[in-house]
Amino acid sequence: TLGQLVDAGMNIARFNFSHGSHEAHLEVLERYRKVLKDKNSNAACLLDTKGPEIRTAMLQGHTNIKLEKNQDIIIEAVGDKYTEFEGYKNENETRIGLSYAKLCSSVKPGNRILIADGSIVVEVVEILNDRELKGKVLNDKELGERKNCNLPGVKVDIPVLTEKDIDDVQNFCAKHKMDYIAASFVQTADDVKLIRKTLDDAGGQGTKIICKIENEAGLVHIDDIIRETDGIMVARGDLGMEIPSEKVALAQKMIITKCNIAGKFVVTATQMLESMVKNPLPTRAEMTDVANAVFDGTDAVMLSGETANGAFPDAAVRIMGAIAKNAEVGINKLDVYNFIRNWTAKPMSFRETLTSSAIQASF
Repeated sequence: TLGQLVDAGMNIARFNFSHGSHEAHLEVLERYRKVLKDKNSNAACLLDTKGPEIRTAMLQGHTNIKLEKNQDIIIEAVGDKYTEFEGYKNENETRIGLSYAKLCSSVKPGNRILIADGSIVVEVVEILNDRELKGKVLNDKELGERKNCNLPGVKVDIPVLTEKDIDDVQNFCAKHKMDYIAASFVQTADDVKLIRKTLDDAGGQGTKIICKIENEAGLVHIDDIIRETDGIMVARGDLGMEIPSEKVALAQKMIITKCNIAGKFVVTATQMLESMVKNPLPTRAEMTDVANAVFDGTDAVMLSGETANGAFPDAAVRIMGAIAKNAEVGINKLDVYNFIRNWTAKPMSFRETLTSSAIQASF
């Protein structure tokens, strides 16, 4: 399958460190590099960090609990103990745990907690103490264990690199000379500096940093983040949970434009050809989504589930490549050049002036 993906046009492979062991990832990396050598390909590899995720805790008997609209719920900030804590629902109360230890000092009444990709919404009613809060469930849904959580509009007080991430960055990414690292939930320029130092301390000076913009804080500090990073990823999945979904397209266009002007590469990701997880062809809306990202000025488009566990991985790569190639026909490169040149800070450096002149002469 790796060979088929490379033949179909894949030019970078993403290793998702939210799952799997170092041993398992190394086995795939070695097979991937052998395929590249056999095919004389210079395709790259990327480590995607797990990042500071917030998860729901375990449940008694490992049994899902039914949450009902307008019911009260107690949420306990159990921190690292979330794999030991067991939530429950009985005739007296419903109580669940979250892995974010500073939950009660970060949120306030009126904030919303989105669970399981937003399929469960809880409104914060009252902060009971530094560990517990009372909430109201806004919809009917079953809750399972280890479900992801988002806190829209809340700056999460968790380091951009957890202990696991530091181990992954230093003892895998740097050690095995991976080309890129995609850092999850980057919120400030200081986060980028920490990632750079963590890489450099382990000999990873050659690894480029891609900052995933996934929450409101990342958008607020986007200019500072762009200045410090090598590239940006518009991670639309979590971003769509953290900001109003109708603003995701605006955020995407804003980030891409800022990266183009700054001369930093930008990747657009999440659900680009999602239906191809099961179907041999994408929807027309998905094809247009990929093309619009190219029209916006993105430098790369990324597949996730379509190739990780989809039924038609090589077809997804081939179709995405064909869409991007055809979309580029519709780009007026002179207009793009003039736009970027007009928005570039003046006076330009000698290097910028020389390069700009060379590009202008090519039209």
